[in-house]
Amino acid sequence: MFDFRADGEIGPGRSLRFCVVLGVLFLAMFLLSACGRGSAGDDYPEGDIELMAPADPGGGWDQTARAMQSVLTESGVVEENVEVYNVGGAGGTIGLAQFVSDNAGDPNQLMIMGLVMLGAIQTNNSPVDLSQTTPIASLTTEWEAIVVPVESEYQTLEQLVDAFRADPGSISWGGGSAGGTDQILVGLLAQEAGIDPAEANYIAHSGGGEAKAAVLSGGVTAGVSGVGEFADQVEAGQLRLLAVSSDEPVEGVDAPTIVESGYDVTVPNWRGVMAPPGISDEDREAIIGVIEAMHDTPEWQETLESNGWTDFLQTGDEYEAFLDEENQRVADVLSEMGLGG
Repeated sequence: MFDFRADGEIGPGRSLRFCVVLGVLFLAMFLLSACGRGSAGDDYPEGDIELMAPADPGGGWDQTARAMQSVLTESGVVEENVEVYNVGGAGGTIGLAQFVSDNAGDPNQLMIMGLVMLGAIQTNNSPVDLSQTTPIASLTTEWEAIVVPVESEYQTLEQLVDAFRADPGSISWGGGSAGGTDQILVGLLAQEAGIDPAEANYIAHSGGGEAKAAVLSGGVTAGVSGVGEFADQVEAGQLRLLAVSSDEPVEGVDAPTIVESGYDVTVPNWRGVMAPPGISDEDREAIIGVIEAMHDTPEWQETLESNGWTDFLQTGDEYEAFLDEENQRVADVLSEMGLGG
């Protein structure tokens, strides 16, 4: 055995106590370090939150991100800054790839996305998909509308679908970008009506505004877009609203649901929040807690009402299961329409 002598060298008799003290010291240092690493979960966020809108400014994802930024900070849910930035292109898949590659393990990085991204991943054969992110929550939805010009011969959705079934190519559908929510709705309606989705004559436009102009001019038989996109023209008597894609009647909208019209199709144009891959379970739960706290504020409820958004909160495992179901549904119908893998 060795012991510490006055000259500092180890002598017999004290080495055991020395080793015990040294071991306790190292254990304490390790525990302190571990607590420090886990503190983001307990006191989230530590530092500013950066929120990506994977689209150009002005669209739905950008609007949602900036609404979150405002409510999170003004309501006091978080004390840190929330910064929004845009990465546009390819239905959100460019932003998605950047988000995954640059931010692994960082709980302060969040991304807005939605149904359109599922279609874009499919139609663009994106090498990065949502399985490489961490699902946090769905937030909002907007319902789709099917309209025709007021002078159209089709008074009901049943009449329009009967003609669609009799001669699929004779009915042209005008909507937004290929693989987006509007085309997904047309494909699902074709499936439900017993029509090969590949036979649907869908004419893509760069956005709801162009699609609306095509319907008003008679360039297409029917138009598909968000309820709000057509509201003014419906009210003015220029367009006839045949059906909405909601699961129940929409307050203030004088039209049946697609389900009430006889076709089991419900399409919420939902938006949600994702975190990067590789974050801890504690951080995931902390982020969910922040989103739930934001959702419960009067400011967020006012935001939903002022934007005409429907509350669509799902979090954690419930949201992840919903994503899996939506992804499979979108992949199946777009594949049948000949889009993507």
